Amino acid sequence: MSQDAPEIEVTDKWRVACDGGQGALGHPRVWLSLDRATGEVECGYCDKKFIHSSKADA
Repeated sequence: MSQDAPEIEVTDKWRVACDGGQGALGHPRVWLSLDRATGEVECGYCDKKFIHSSKADA
């Protein structure tokens, strides 16, 4: 069985919410703060990675 790669979202915010994006099949909503040095954070529930737009092209 193959596993899908984690989703990546580019954002212009330094604090984001993640709920798994699948309605009732998602996970509890959590608020995540992007690391200012790396511009990234990963959701502990679904492994979705958020990247700040200022770091996405670097």
